Amino acid sequence: MVEYKILIQNLDSYTKSHSERVSDYAVLLGKKVGLSDEDLEKLKIGALCHDLGKSKIPNYILEKETKLTDSEFIEIKKHPYFGVTLLEENSNFKDIVPIIKYHHEKYDGTGYPNNLVGENIPYLARITAIADCFDAMISKRTYKDSMSVENIIEEFNNCKGTQFDPTLTDAFLDILKNNFDSIKKIQENFK
Repeated sequence: MVEYKILIQNLDSYTKSHSERVSDYAVLLGKKVGLSDEDLEKLKIGALCHDLGKSKIPNYILEKETKLTDSEFIEIKKHPYFGVTLLEENSNFKDIVPIIKYHHEKYDGTGYPNNLVGENIPYLARITAIADCFDAMISKRTYKDSMSVENIIEEFNNCKGTQFDPTLTDAFLDILKNNFDSIKKIQENFK
């Protein structure tokens, strides 16, 4: 994994830490749903690199402390494409490109970049989407407080089957409710 951290070295410090946590949360969920060691490795690297394309987004957008304008949000939505273009030429990364490209797809088809629906979204991208959103919810940023675990559980329940794969959501909710120590252990690595 250390050799892959070089891929995210040009990201801003928040996105770099976020990517490392997302990778750890994704692997935790991947283990919960019984992924093979090979798929866990793909997931670990793909989730680590999911925001790689943000290195091509202007810092004033990434560091903005207020709501993004429509045009700024359009720019942010390009980061999966930028991430894919950084890696797609190298065949060593062919298995993680779908994670990077599709981690913002939503189960109901309202996500981006391709409005994929349900099982058409690659499985490892669906896992990464949950880990990514969880970290965004639990993290404090200059423009928002962290959400309580209770509110996060409520949010995942509300978005199950629309934003998130329902089966994967149930597995992640089980971790939140019955094995939160594993989450805390990941968070302690970043203090």
